[in-house]
Amino acid sequence: MSVTLGSTHLLSSPRLKGRRVGIVSNPASVDHEFIHIVDRLMAMRGVTVTAIFGPQHGFRSDVQDNMIETPHTSDAVRRVPVYSLYSDTREPTRDMLADVDVLVIDLQDIGSRIYTYIYTMANCLRACARHGVEVIVCDRPNPIGGTAIEGPMLEPGYESFVGQFSIPMRHGMTIGELARLFNDHFGLGAAVDVMRMSGWSRAQYADEAQAPWVMPSPNMPTLDTAIVYPGTVLFEGTMASEGRGTTRPFELIGAPWVQAERLSASLNARQLPGVHFRPAVFEPTFQKHAHVTCGGCQMHVTDRQRFQPVLTGVALIEAVRGEDPAAFAWRLPPYEYEHDKWPIDILAGSPALREAIDSGATARDIAADWPGAMRDFLDVRERVLLYD
Repeated sequence: MSVTLGSTHLLSSPRLKGRRVGIVSNPASVDHEFIHIVDRLMAMRGVTVTAIFGPQHGFRSDVQDNMIETPHTSDAVRRVPVYSLYSDTREPTRDMLADVDVLVIDLQDIGSRIYTYIYTMANCLRACARHGVEVIVCDRPNPIGGTAIEGPMLEPGYESFVGQFSIPMRHGMTIGELARLFNDHFGLGAAVDVMRMSGWSRAQYADEAQAPWVMPSPNMPTLDTAIVYPGTVLFEGTMASEGRGTTRPFELIGAPWVQAERLSASLNARQLPGVHFRPAVFEPTFQKHAHVTCGGCQMHVTDRQRFQPVLTGVALIEAVRGEDPAAFAWRLPPYEYEHDKWPIDILAGSPALREAIDSGATARDIAADWPGAMRDFLDVRERVLLYD
């Protein structure tokens, strides 16, 4: 049975009739017929689309690399202004919202704290609270399920555009549930309503829910990518390659100093649950080590229910560092508008992960501290969940 998306429920209701609508979306904002929400809105009688807002990578996701700002523009087909929320501003301004009665947010999250779309949503809630604009968030499935929770919590002082609130790396929530968490628990104060899905259960991954899949961002091509991302995104805080510039970003990991067979054998010997590491050699076409041969591995998830992406990502960093500690390096700032703190620290949510790896701690020792730190989060999370 396929899920019915929040956007489908919204568009079949009278909620938007007679209103001027702004829409935050990108190419993944489609329904089961792969028709984009903006086109659905434009075809509705009595609804006027007055502004389109795009998150990181742009409304059309045409900016491939990360940390590249996109300009404000106008949609030549729909004749509506398109405002970038990854530009000189990361939240809508008063002028951008001047002709908007209600702001609709329809973005596909991928289940990790480190994904900027959920903070674009948070910034929209802040701006709409300030300027008196109603918000409707159209809910979509968490593509990697809504039950498993894993990883370190973000600690105060390490907030950034890849982590504004104290939640774990893998949060096990939908974007609508996150809207409730951010707005109610963290006090953003917007007039926000979540259009719930029907037919989705928490244990379902995107394919099990038969949800439409369009790349949420240029380096998130498949559900396989999303499954490993909460752990391997940590490689953005290192000078090893997370596979950007290949056809399997975040599944291919490596560096010029790594010997592929040795690394894979070392990782497989650890018997991490639900994953096999295959030796791989690749050459990124852009980003770190562009046009340089990297030895490494491709991760193959063999049991998604047992797989622990964050534990696995930390074990990968530990193993890649162990290949040549002198060649391994943490990435230097700036990173995602943070100019002082180590990128790995704002990704992990504190210096603890970096310091533990530098001290020689194992991934399993590091992961042993995570459950205790997230107890308070679990209590708060329970109060905002929308689905059984």
